[in-house]
Amino acid sequence: MACSQLSRCSAAWRQSLARGASTFPAGADVVSLPDLPYEYSALEPYISAEIMELHHSKHHQAYVTNYNKALEQWAESESKQDAVSAPKISSALHFNGGGHLNHSIFWKNLCPAKDAQPCSGNLLDAIKRDFGSMQQLQTKLAADAAAVQGSGWGWLVCKRETGRLAIMTSPNQDTVAHVAPGFHPILGIDVWEHAYYLQYKNVRPDYLKAIWNVINWQDAAARYEEAQCQGK
Repeated sequence: MACSQLSRCSAAWRQSLARGASTFPAGADVVSLPDLPYEYSALEPYISAEIMELHHSKHHQAYVTNYNKALEQWAESESKQDAVSAPKISSALHFNGGGHLNHSIFWKNLCPAKDAQPCSGNLLDAIKRDFGSMQQLQTKLAADAAAVQGSGWGWLVCKRETGRLAIMTSPNQDTVAHVAPGFHPILGIDVWEHAYYLQYKNVRPDYLKAIWNVINWQDAAARYEEAQCQGK
């Protein structure tokens, strides 16, 4: 290929990369399915063992597998300066990488009901400051998550610069970083149907009411402290 043609091809590939830019760049490490810190049955009766096993070993595993596959395709696309396939591969990295990151947070945000402790300390103070009470936070987050059209997530997030809390949603497998740079995820609730349909059918609000029984507020508090440190 002539130098001028190669130069044009390289420029086109870089432009396609920019248009389809992902949070998960080429050269990133492959990922693996994290172990759960509890048994599949540990969240019953609020989330069934059947749901947990399918959700973790099938759905999350699929995000891991497809992300790693897209990483290989990305490297090949880059080596060939393939401007046509780059946006499609970038989209796969974005979607599957987001699915992996979101679920990795979600599993740790949950714990068996017998181990769940009330929210306390700095996070509880911030919740009261920014929402009025824990009940008001739960009501608002559940309502916003229930209103997500199609699939997505409901989030309690913290603005790193100020430490203020907010509620947001993200579509599909977009992460907090995708939709709100500068915010840190504190608590995420999966409202894809695979997270609840086998048990709660099409009544998403019932799932969103039940899930508060298995929230790991200690993990959420640790994420809040992490956000505070990053903002300094």
